[in-house]
Amino acid sequence: MSVTLTFHGHSALSLNVDGVKLVVDPFFSGNPLAKTKAAAVNPDYILLTHGHGDHVGDAIAIARRTGATVIANFEIASWVENQGHHKVHGQHIGGGYNHPFGHVKFTPALHGSMLPDGSNGGMPGGLLLTVGGKRIYISGDTALFSDMALIGRGGLDLAVLCIGDNYTMGPDDSILALDYLKPKRVVPCHYNTWPVIEVDVHAWAARVAAETASQPLVMGVDESHTLS
Repeated sequence: MSVTLTFHGHSALSLNVDGVKLVVDPFFSGNPLAKTKAAAVNPDYILLTHGHGDHVGDAIAIARRTGATVIANFEIASWVENQGHHKVHGQHIGGGYNHPFGHVKFTPALHGSMLPDGSNGGMPGGLLLTVGGKRIYISGDTALFSDMALIGRGGLDLAVLCIGDNYTMGPDDSILALDYLKPKRVVPCHYNTWPVIEVDVHAWAARVAAETASQPLVMGVDESHTLS
């Protein structure tokens, strides 16, 4: 069993789970950091953490072209159906489901979720994935909250955490989040896309290495990492 993660800039990620292709928050068009074009992305599943345009991104266009199943909260899944794409699976905070590629549980997040057209995007969330024998937490956009300690119970092979501040946790709070989560490795996201979320990611990585038990993994755009 193998899991390979690819970082596409901002919060867009791809996962290859034993040959099954997932894309999380597929923001390619309009993403200043993206190198990959939406037309080149061919997932089997699309996972959405919340409704903001820099996370929903190209989900509808990709889903229509590929026939991918969209996994999101109930409100966003219903919105996707209203756009004419009916391969959806709605979940909600605290709920888990065994999909063909592995288990997905929606976790809390402290943020907003209005969809690009102003529709109700329900509650924002994070994703706790048990796939390919690995446990991966993708925070989505969130503030720090102490119940992250519960997400970390059972161990995490990898956490993907927002660190850009202003809209989400910043570097200081993400360090505290690692104390709760205790993942083996941590990938930063949602930073340096625009000036308002610029941070010194290498200074952050140095702090992670010095102040936590987690290994920082700063990934370049379209760089991949296979969990071993």
